[in-house]
Amino acid sequence: MQNKAEYHGTTTVGLVCSDGVVLATDTRVTAGGFVAHKRGKKLLQVDDNIAVTISGGVADAQNVVDSLKYYSRSYRIERGVPLPVKSAARILSNILFSSRYYPFIASVIIGGYDSEGGSIYNLDFFGSVLPEKVTATGSGSPVALGVLESEYQEGMSVAKAIPVAANAIIAAMRRNVFTGDHFDIAVIDKSGFREISEQDKEKLLAQFSGRS
Repeated sequence: MQNKAEYHGTTTVGLVCSDGVVLATDTRVTAGGFVAHKRGKKLLQVDDNIAVTISGGVADAQNVVDSLKYYSRSYRIERGVPLPVKSAARILSNILFSSRYYPFIASVIIGGYDSEGGSIYNLDFFGSVLPEKVTATGSGSPVALGVLESEYQEGMSVAKAIPVAANAIIAAMRRNVFTGDHFDIAVIDKSGFREISEQDKEKLLAQFSGRS
């Protein structure tokens, strides 16, 4: 049997910046060719310093993220400090690997900010962990990566990275049928987690939607 790459519906991206990380996703939820929801939430906050993007099966991904939230809150209660991002990635890896015979159909980008600065990790169904500076997942990832590779610069600020992330998602929305409707963008830095306002997202959509 010939091997071929398979991408599950959606597009998510993550970028490491000099002062934090930027995560972005589209909002279209699909079941095959059926659009199940136009404003699904694929960017989920885990703690004040950690968030994830999800692609794959919605129920599986939400189950995995709920487990990570439990461990993150337990760590904060027991030690009085937030869970380091690298440790969160390892916990998530263990959760996915422990179910490898009946795997969660979930691909996750985990990003956050701690004493070592901003970092992101890409995890697949079986718990493989890849530290990245810039990454994308989902069916629209080839398009998104094309934008990211041409516009992302290592060490760029969060302010400069937000339009790059938006452009990557919007480009995928135009070219991938499983990506669309709208997008979410979040920043995690020393001030914590925050999502970009709807007004700012509309400005970004207007800025990039006219490009060919």
